[in-house]
Amino acid sequence: MSVAAGFESLYGKTPDGVWAAPGRVNLIGEYTDFNDGFVLPFALPHTAVAAVARRDDGVLRLHSADIDGGVVQLDAATLEPLSGGNWAAYPAGVVWALREAGHPVTGADVHLASTVPTGAGLSSSAALEVVTALALNDLFGLGLSRPELARIAQRAENAFVGVPCGIMDQMASACAEEGHALHLDTRDLSYRQVPFDPAAEGLTLLVVDTRVKHALGDGAYAERRAGCEAGARALGVRALREVDAAHLPEALGRLDDEKVRRYVRHVVSDNARVERTIALLDAGDPRAVGPVLTEGHASLRDDLRVSCPELDLVVGAANAAGALGARMTGGGFGGSAVVLVEADRAEEVTAAVEEAFAAAGHTAPGVFPALPSAGARRL
Repeated sequence: MSVAAGFESLYGKTPDGVWAAPGRVNLIGEYTDFNDGFVLPFALPHTAVAAVARRDDGVLRLHSADIDGGVVQLDAATLEPLSGGNWAAYPAGVVWALREAGHPVTGADVHLASTVPTGAGLSSSAALEVVTALALNDLFGLGLSRPELARIAQRAENAFVGVPCGIMDQMASACAEEGHALHLDTRDLSYRQVPFDPAAEGLTLLVVDTRVKHALGDGAYAERRAGCEAGARALGVRALREVDAAHLPEALGRLDDEKVRRYVRHVVSDNARVERTIALLDAGDPRAVGPVLTEGHASLRDDLRVSCPELDLVVGAANAAGALGARMTGGGFGGSAVVLVEADRAEEVTAAVEEAFAAAGHTAPGVFPALPSAGARRL
């Protein structure tokens, strides 16, 4: 059943429209976004789709085709954060954030369905937020730009859901273009579309979902964010993006806390890796990005310590089987890895990863090619 048909079956009327917003994969630049740094995500073909009708009576009705349970009915004027990790917190949080910002959103009927894997580090939550924000922006004539919608979606996740995420996921979902990666400066939200079309270069970028579920609300993410902020304070800078990689050894020498030192080293070096990757893509040399990915994984594993055995196994097995490079992507502690490989070796590398998981007694991973796809849109 289509999402529009599901809406009609549920609410007994036709939706005012149907919108889609994608999940994302981050090619390089992890834990840099809340440090005012640089990231390079792109949108996946997997999307959250929302059929929505405007309401003017203050009632907000939310339903997901993917989760057991009936319609969640709320009062738009009295929204408060929903406890217990309720999926409805994401779209409800967007309504709350819009109203907090002074936008006259007076209710809606919403029916959602998503093909973005949950808990895989592919931003299923940002897709839900952005598709809701775009639909309400259109239906209520709010006139918000894509970066403004991303800010609203981020505020929903930070202040309503309670996850202190940066802006990358929402910006990628809102602003990405097909065949490109999004070079985003998270300080001022300026961005550039960087051509990235692996298939056209005879390459495949595989996403390997380890099936290890991560939950960024569990404190580990917040602890690293706090450590990065402590590092910035100790170095006398507003954010770690102001520490130049060329001066990193001197900066590290000024930090007493070993943990903070590791976090700072990761963020500053990963910002530099984003810039190296963009230079390689601009120069038409995507194959040379592979070693940069592997280097980034080592930093996430050893300095930030957000990897896990399954992610390390993906990277090790893929590279041993001839991949050009690989790294975990997203918040870590599970989720997914990306593997850059020659297209004619993709099956061989996939088989090697699957065999390594079987030998280690892990649940079989999910593997699919990632095609840089379009951002949020009305269907």
